[in-house]
Amino acid sequence: MLRIAVPNKGTLSQPAAQMLREAGYRQRSSDRDLICVDSANDVEFFYLRPRDIATYVGSGDLALGITGRDLLLDAESGAEEVMDLDFGGATFRFAAAPDGNDGSPAQLAGRRIATSYPGVVRRHLTELGVSAGVIRLDGAVENAIRLGVADVIADVVETGATLRQLGLVTVGEPILRSSAVLIGRADGPDLPGITQLIRRLQGVLVARRYVMIAYDVPTDQLDAAVALTPGIESPTISPLRREGWVAVNAMVLRAEVHRIMDELYEAGARAILVTDIRASRL
Repeated sequence: MLRIAVPNKGTLSQPAAQMLREAGYRQRSSDRDLICVDSANDVEFFYLRPRDIATYVGSGDLALGITGRDLLLDAESGAEEVMDLDFGGATFRFAAAPDGNDGSPAQLAGRRIATSYPGVVRRHLTELGVSAGVIRLDGAVENAIRLGVADVIADVVETGATLRQLGLVTVGEPILRSSAVLIGRADGPDLPGITQLIRRLQGVLVARRYVMIAYDVPTDQLDAAVALTPGIESPTISPLRREGWVAVNAMVLRAEVHRIMDELYEAGARAILVTDIRASRL
């Protein structure tokens, strides 16, 4: 039976479970459940602390897991990213008091840096060629400078509002752009169900990013319309009973669908309809 780790709590927990449900897998019915067996798909899901998932997968005790890229890199467990799941986005940055902050990584040299992700920070400092002290904290990293524990912090930065409230500014470029990822081991066994899981998750990503668009268009405007809706491989084109008209079906990016509809209408298309994609295999 394929064994997979899923975050048991935190910002990744519910989106991970929802994505697995959309992929056709059973999930736990209560947040208190630690294990869920999906007999129909021969999969067993284990609900673990997000920070521990890379360790279990890296050791080979579990075949796959869903966690954050930041937690994967911080664990240094031997697990590796299999695919980006496109949710749970986060940006990690250095921040410090504005006095003497010229925005360059060089000013980090010799400083005390507080973070909940020491592995990520040490790796980044090595890449920069900067030597600095790294202090691990499990939370409330933003207060480390005011309390005198550190000179610089490295933490998740979203809008920057919290940093401004504390009188801090960012230093240098982002350390890491993280998101939820499916992880595994490069030397792990080729267990039954792994390829199916990956294909299903890819299908969910496609279904979320794309919609189906259908419309009628005069044949003399077909080339212009197809240029707007080329589809994944090619649009489906069918003749209509009305002479000189065809029906077109194609997949388009959800984020661009309203612009495409406007341009199709201007090109002479009519009866333009958009429908969601519930699942896909490409």
